[in-house]
Amino acid sequence: MTTAFLAHIRAELDQTRAAGLFKDERVIVTPQGALVRTSDGREVINLCANNYLGLSSHPRVIEAAHEALRTHGYGMSSVRFICGTQDLHKRLESRIAEFVGCEDAILYAAAFDANGGLFEPLLGEQDAIVSDELNHASIIDGIRLCKAKRFRYKHNDMADLERCLEEAKAAGARFTLVFTDGVFSMDGTIAQLDRIRALADRFGALVGVDECHASGFVGRTGRGTPEHRGVFGKIDIITGTFGKALGGASGGFTAAKREVVELLRQRSRPYLFSNTLMPAIAGASLAVLDLLSESTALRDKLEDNTRYFRQAIQDAGFEIKPGEHAIVPIMVYDAVKAQQLAKRLLELGVYVVGFFYPVVPQGQARIRTQLSAAHDRAQLERAVAAFAQAGRELGLVK
Repeated sequence: MTTAFLAHIRAELDQTRAAGLFKDERVIVTPQGALVRTSDGREVINLCANNYLGLSSHPRVIEAAHEALRTHGYGMSSVRFICGTQDLHKRLESRIAEFVGCEDAILYAAAFDANGGLFEPLLGEQDAIVSDELNHASIIDGIRLCKAKRFRYKHNDMADLERCLEEAKAAGARFTLVFTDGVFSMDGTIAQLDRIRALADRFGALVGVDECHASGFVGRTGRGTPEHRGVFGKIDIITGTFGKALGGASGGFTAAKREVVELLRQRSRPYLFSNTLMPAIAGASLAVLDLLSESTALRDKLEDNTRYFRQAIQDAGFEIKPGEHAIVPIMVYDAVKAQQLAKRLLELGVYVVGFFYPVVPQGQARIRTQLSAAHDRAQLERAVAAFAQAGRELGLVK
């Protein structure tokens, strides 16, 4: 490696630090949960994990992972079409498809791969993709790999979506796919899938949605944004993850009509050229779906925790992004202040992380808190008190 190249890399890192944008990784030494212990021995309230339903360390989930490890081994050492498919994988594909209201599903090693391998096999130069401007990076990257015409509409703006659909039609697109996050991870906005579906139907377009921050807990029975918006079973393509509410490990999926899934099995590059999901994750994910099919108690508790925290943190003087989702962005606007607030909160026993550019737009720095069904009311009350104290010390609230 040349001296000049290393000097360039060091300069980039120094510039990132100087701008207050450097991301430090904290180390925890316990399972994921409402409380975690950091490497320096502190036990803190965890408000920044995607562990929405508290299933990351649920006894039944862990036991199912152990059983799959015992019966099916540690890893597949292969891609699916060679010798990387087990009965567990086929069962999970069937169960997740049913859970989200589709005919079939295909598994990926990560949700990023599900989006990265989606668009190029299905659409070509004659087609168009219409995408929300705040869609996840994996969607953006997946679309870049596709030769379809690209249109981008203003975030959650149905009039601008209609404009894009008109433009795609005028451009002579053979097929048009509207694709959106179901829940937007930085703001907690829930997509207007009912209105998107209606607009798409007017133009003969397809609708796809990324359900990573919705599957398992959004909607009356946790079936996600389509259920929440009254269009369950009416969305053409659904992508999602097992790495958040559905157990919190890793792995992704795409669900759709059987023919669409079959074509992805033939042509989706992350599926064809990456190892399949490890058996323990497949087995544990099946246990998660069993749990969620038996009762809505966890999603109900999460909803109650979210309602309490949203009101309490506003009463403490903080500005939050409006909404109803368990993602609660606490707006700070300044990147350095966001990091100072996160650091002070850790000292006060609350684990949160500051988000700033390029993860969010310039001037939109925040603390993104995320509620879990694992939190009890006393923990949330202590967290709000710590926010209030740190906010006063830093001059963010009165």
